[in-house]
Amino acid sequence: MFRKEEIGDNAIIIAEVGQNHQGDIDLAREYIKVFSAAGADVIKFQTRNNKYLFSKEAYESHYDSENAFADVYGHHREKLELDPKWLPILKEDCEQHGVKFMSTPFDEPSLDVLCSDDVNADAIKIASFDIGNLPLIHKIGKTKKPVAMSIGGGKTDQIRASVEALLSHHDDIAILHCVSEYPCDHDRLGLNNIDSLIENFPQCTIGYSDHFNGILPGPLAFMKGARVFEKHVTLNRAWKGTDHSFALENEGFRKFVRDIRRTPQMMPPKPVEELGSEYVFKKLGKSLTAYRDIKAGEVIDMDSLSGRIFKDQHIPVRESNRVIGRIAKNDIVKGSAIKPSDIENW
Repeated sequence: MFRKEEIGDNAIIIAEVGQNHQGDIDLAREYIKVFSAAGADVIKFQTRNNKYLFSKEAYESHYDSENAFADVYGHHREKLELDPKWLPILKEDCEQHGVKFMSTPFDEPSLDVLCSDDVNADAIKIASFDIGNLPLIHKIGKTKKPVAMSIGGGKTDQIRASVEALLSHHDDIAILHCVSEYPCDHDRLGLNNIDSLIENFPQCTIGYSDHFNGILPGPLAFMKGARVFEKHVTLNRAWKGTDHSFALENEGFRKFVRDIRRTPQMMPPKPVEELGSEYVFKKLGKSLTAYRDIKAGEVIDMDSLSGRIFKDQHIPVRESNRVIGRIAKNDIVKGSAIKPSDIENW
């Protein structure tokens, strides 16, 4: 799925729903429908066992935020989770809409659920929070499932140790440049780090996980060499929650996908044989004319030439270099078009 030889110059684009479904199975299913139609290859969710993940003190702590769904932090988190029994439904929806089902396990019990026979996720995401968490990373590698790993906040030795842990199991790995700021301002994106990742991890596919509130970094990252892209999505940027404001709605995500997929098509130059044959030149292109009377046997110099637009094009002015210094075969009247038959040895 993420191997370099499989992707080539194509792109895999992940629509990151995260918890923007707000714990509602119907909304989660709507995300799959909407963003698969907008061009995603993968729909990604997040999976947590909150009572395992958080200590009792952290789980029961007071939570006072404009984005809170409960005044106890653990209860707030529970309201944002998908019931594990819903995950097979989402996996089946992904299959029906022609996309892959992916999720981030934030803890070992969640990894077990995602890899169970009932769910059998197509791919696993390692969040930036778990860079360097070698015990969990080894468990993820042992599943043999394709892995995308974000590196936000990770230092070089932590990233390298994490990649080597995965490579000890398989090489179906994408390493995603990421800045763990939500949202991330344009001058904090650090896209040049993609160059370093490509140099340091040549055996892995390099990608980009984006928290910017626009679409421009996608094509720029592609030009840097990124081939896997993760972008947060929402059905409504005005909804309550920390991730909605910088996520893309349907139309924004469609354009994000469109522009990334167009980028490699923008690179090859136009074939030489097509240059100058464009319709605009046929209609409005100038042809070489005699700026003064030119006598047969005379060497045509630069001062002898001008250009005019004719109904039918003759020798284009852009080919004046082929005419200057040549000998006129016929008398050419001032203002008339110069034709190949007027030039000796044309």
